[in-house]
Amino acid sequence: MKIHLKQGWQLAVKHFYLVILLFLYQLLWGFFLYRFIDSVISPLLRRYPSSYPSDIAAQLFMTEAQFQLFKTDIISPYVWTLGSLLVARMLITPLFNAGLFYSLNQARSDGGTRFLEGIRKAWKPVVLLYWIEAILSLAPAWYLLPRSLDALLESGSVPELLQAVLPGAALWLLWGTLLHLLFLAMQFGAASGEGIFRSLWRALRNFISYGALSLIMWGIGAAVGLAVTSLSMLWAGLFALILHQGYHLIRTLMKVWTIAAQYDYLQTKQL
Repeated sequence: MKIHLKQGWQLAVKHFYLVILLFLYQLLWGFFLYRFIDSVISPLLRRYPSSYPSDIAAQLFMTEAQFQLFKTDIISPYVWTLGSLLVARMLITPLFNAGLFYSLNQARSDGGTRFLEGIRKAWKPVVLLYWIEAILSLAPAWYLLPRSLDALLESGSVPELLQAVLPGAALWLLWGTLLHLLFLAMQFGAASGEGIFRSLWRALRNFISYGALSLIMWGIGAAVGLAVTSLSMLWAGLFALILHQGYHLIRTLMKVWTIAAQYDYLQTKQL
């Protein structure tokens, strides 16, 4: 594992310019998404009963909100806007992935990076696989989300709500994780020219070690995030603000490092 972590780090450092580009992309996406959500949520919160609401006032607020959501078309413009943002992200993100995956293959074989060339040569299969993964990952929502909404409206306490929602959420998370690892391997194969099914079979044959390496990298990322959060709470002020903003760059670097380590591991395994 240490060898793959080291090789993955070296590949990530070679693509540091791409880390900066991905960081700016995530920053802009997060800004526009935050502004959109704030424009929707803030007016709703201003209508919530002030300071110490009675049970009747809170129930009236929930009843009114439920009526407007299900009996009027007030939510339609927001749904279309959010859908447009998600479609734009689903078009742009796999292009970055195609360039990165192709460039990782080139950097591992001849030491050079080929990001733009990778987008030109590998974008079609990578985009298609990305969309298929997204559809399969979201498929359980048709069953889980309506039941979760019913549980939210009908549950009388937080423990009761968690008991109703958590099992389905855990299974959904496991399903999404498995799909992500397998489709990531197929995208590696598509970008490198090896073939998606050959790369998928390699991932399945070595899935335990492949999954363990991924968990290690995710654990490192979570530990870094926890450390940054703890330091921000201990030293509040300008230092905390700079640290918090800089963490997004570190998180992007961790993401590229994780992908590079996963790629290096799969490429070293023979069929």
